[in-house]
Order: sequence, then C-alpha cells, then structure tokens
Amino acid sequence: MKIAFLNDLIYSYATRLSSAVGGAERQQWLLARALAEAGWKVVVAVRSELELDKRVVLNGVEFVGVGRQRVLPAWFRFFRSERPDWLYWRCASHLLGPVAALGKLARVRTIFAACLDRDVEIRRALFRRRWWPLYGFGLLLTDRIFVQSQKQFLGLPVRLRAKADVVPSMTPESPIVKAHALREKYVAWVAMLREPKRADLLVEIARKAADIRFVVGGGATTYTATTEYGEDIAAKLRSLPNVEYRGQVSAEDALGVITNAALFLSTSDEEGFPNTFLQAWAAGTPVVSLKIDPDHVIERHRLGRVCGTVEAAVDEIKGLMASAERREFFSVHARKYIAKHHSAAVVVPMIELCTQEPEPPQFAAPQAAADPLSRLR
Repeated sequence: MKIAFLNDLIYSYATRLSSAVGGAERQQWLLARALAEAGWKVVVAVRSELELDKRVVLNGVEFVGVGRQRVLPAWFRFFRSERPDWLYWRCASHLLGPVAALGKLARVRTIFAACLDRDVEIRRALFRRRWWPLYGFGLLLTDRIFVQSQKQFLGLPVRLRAKADVVPSMTPESPIVKAHALREKYVAWVAMLREPKRADLLVEIARKAADIRFVVGGGATTYTATTEYGEDIAAKLRSLPNVEYRGQVSAEDALGVITNAALFLSTSDEEGFPNTFLQAWAAGTPVVSLKIDPDHVIERHRLGRVCGTVEAAVDEIKGLMASAERREFFSVHARKYIAKHHSAAVVVPMIELCTQEPEPPQFAAPQAAADPLSRLR
C-alpha cells in the first residue's frame, strides 16, 4: 500500500528545522514514519524546502520536491507520477475540496483526519468561514474520515458517519521517565499565543500562584489570530517574576519543557485531542486542564485533573506540586494509557483495517420468499 502526504512541515519535522511547529504536522510525521516502518510506501510532496523533482529519504519516508508555483497543478502532477493508493489530509481546509476532486481524477482515495472538535461542524470549521462549501464538498468526496474521539464522531453529519472511524493520534513512548521526586518543580505551558489557547488565563493563574514556577513556550502568530494579542500576552508573561517565558521554541525544546515538568497546564477553550497531552503522558507528566478532556479520558484513566475554573486550577496546582507521590500516581497511569491507546503498535493496525481492500461480493442463488411482500417490511 502506498500513501501520500501534502504538507511541507512534515519535512521540517523530519529534518528538525526550527520552523517545525504544530501538533497536526507532528502527527503526520509520526504517522508517516510508523507506516513506513510497517512496510507501507510513504511519499510526501514538498514545495518550499526541496527543489523540483529532488528526492530525499528519511526514516523510510520519501520526500519529493514538487515546485513552488501553482499548487493544485503541482499536486495533481504528483498524484499522476507517484500513483499512491491513498492521500492523507489532516485538519479542516477549503483546499480539501479541490484536492479530493483531483484525487478522484487520478484514482487516489482520500483520508481526511479531523483535528479540532469543530472540524466536524462544516459551517464553522474554517477560520475564513465563507469557504465552507469547498470544505463540505471535500468531505463528501473523501473516502474515509478519521476522528479522534466519540465526541467528534457524533458531531459529524449523519450522512458522513458511515465512512468515519475513531482513530487515535499516536506518540512514541518516552525511553527515559524521570521520577517526580527528582523533577524540577515547575508547571509547563506550551502553545502558540492564539485566543483559543487562552493564555490570558495562564497569566491569571500564574499571578494567583505566585509561589509556583511556570515555564512557558510559545510565540505570537498571525495564523487564526492577531499579532497584537500574542504580543500583549508575551509582555504580561515577561512581567511576572515566577514565569520563565521562552518565546517561540523548537519542537525539540517544547518536548523537553513538557517531559521534564512536574505538571502540564492546559487553559484552552477548544482542541481536538491535544498533541501536548500525549507528549506529557508519554513522559509521565500529569495534566491539569481547565476545560479540555476529550471523551473524559483524564478523569476515566486518572491522568491528571480537570478543574473548570481558575480558582480550582490554582488549588490543584498547589496541591499537586506539594505531593510528588500524587504526581507519581498519575504518572504511572499516564504511561500505561499511552502504551494501550496511542502507540504505533495500536494505531497502525487500525489504519490498515480502515484502508484494506474490500472483499469481493459473494453471490448466492436467490431463494424464493414465502411471502412476496417480506422484502418490503
């Protein structure tokens, strides 16, 4: 089986460039690498980092330069030359419509993988909402839909659920997990400074927990956000004596901040299944979340605490920072949860099952019905 990806940041992650940001892009690199290791042929179209027709193989994944101009014709030529069985597209975009249509012309089947919970709400999924018909058209043409949770599955329009499956995101298990009694006592917060991430609530929590150290990674962005918001939050973070604000950090540094922390804090209003949660749990770092708890996994699997309010979050953070034993309890459960639900050994077989060729129909001789109207009942 051969699968294609159309995302330059996969190459950035593969080559550890500082420009590699985004949980969705990291997931595509992890998936591409895992599928290649499982025996799939994996090819990634790259526009900006590779010259036209140049090929590079990294971890069994082949990256192909497709040129910088006229993206849709370039992708169509890529489909025709590489002849993949499947295209994997992650996150809502108006480009899904034309890409899925080009796939049909080139006899390439499309997988769409949802990220944010609102990706399944077609009319409000896009930042530029006027383009939603193109996105909806792409979902209709898509052959398979992967969602991250039962909540996302039930949020899909009923007519799309027949081709949808819950396929978890993956993360590698951490080879070394530091005991909480030996960890630095700080709370990690890592995300781009966008309004939905609610870094303003991080500022409020840090002010109310002035005796707790916070290490924060994330820069201002113009992607679905205003630069002014990010710059204002950054200034407030720099003004707090108990906050070590590192600005925009590389993917490797972000992972280091999360995996060495005593706790990971989430203040987001909306997510899908956060990549940072998976990174934290793989390293045995409990999560304290104000709101986000996909399918209630934090509560059900004892992976941290869900607080609901700033005041409750401050109390939980203070209590957990004072008890390495409680943090270690959550750490053990977190690592077991990752191994059971989000490892490549679990996720890859799910994808293989969802993409396998259907068996040819078995025809049997028709039997006479005792009641001619029975088929209509």
